[in-house]
Amino acid sequence: MELGFMGLGRMGKNIVLRLLASGHKIAAYNRSPEPIKEVQKKGATAAYTIEDMFRQLAKSKPRIVWSMLPAGEVTEEHLAKIMPCLSQGDIVIDGGNANYKDSVRRAEMFMKKGIYFLDAGTSGGVIAAKVGYCLMIGGDKEAFKKVEPIFRSLAQKDGYGYMGPSGSGHYVKMVHNAIEYGMMQAIGEGFELLEKSPYSKDLDFRKIADLWNHGSIVRSFLMEMTEQAFAKDSRLNRIAGYVEDTGEGRWSVQEAIDRNVAFNVITAALYARFASRQKESFAAKVLAAQRFEFGAHKVKGK
Repeated sequence: MELGFMGLGRMGKNIVLRLLASGHKIAAYNRSPEPIKEVQKKGATAAYTIEDMFRQLAKSKPRIVWSMLPAGEVTEEHLAKIMPCLSQGDIVIDGGNANYKDSVRRAEMFMKKGIYFLDAGTSGGVIAAKVGYCLMIGGDKEAFKKVEPIFRSLAQKDGYGYMGPSGSGHYVKMVHNAIEYGMMQAIGEGFELLEKSPYSKDLDFRKIADLWNHGSIVRSFLMEMTEQAFAKDSRLNRIAGYVEDTGEGRWSVQEAIDRNVAFNVITAALYARFASRQKESFAAKVLAAQRFEFGAHKVKGK
């Protein structure tokens, strides 16, 4: 298929590369030019302005635009810019980490012009460019079916699905990320106890993380990333235990409060991230290292 793509950050650039490898044609736009040049070398058509992107899509029916921009103001601004360039029947896909309420509002806004808006929760981190993504899609079902080849090319086998009406894709992704918060915190706290144990000086944390990925109940992708982090820095001495959050955990906790859902573990995990910004913690170092390993998120050095 042919589509325009806005946003070539860590995730966006890798999505474009995977789509190109599957034979899709991409008109790639980014706010800064360097990533455009990178994907152009791999076969994308360079679009240095939004107008350039739409010129490349002039013969496509429907025109499809995938947005992979930061949640909030940046996404809002760019969706407003593309609105006048779109026509009835065109399809916009937001694969970023948007608040589901924004997605519902945006779908209603686009539908007033007969334009379809799909919210596509996208998981998998930077490694997914090679192994495939997990995609959770909400919006009009017929629009989903029209662009399903795009999702099929991006996802692992059985790694994408239609969730329901507008907002459902980003809602499911929000809960997914909340669960991720809890899992990461549990791993971090476990290694902190090992680090404080009487056996600490004899323990090889990389080896333990690897061991736990062979038949143990806690084996997981996150444990693989933990092993990789310890392989690079056996006691994480080179990074600070400062852990950011990008919104999904906060949104999930607020949603749980609004719906009277006990969210004990995930709320505590969110608060632990807050605490990491005021004091040093080995558990927080583990979280920071995990986020770098699976998503190339920034870490703070000492």
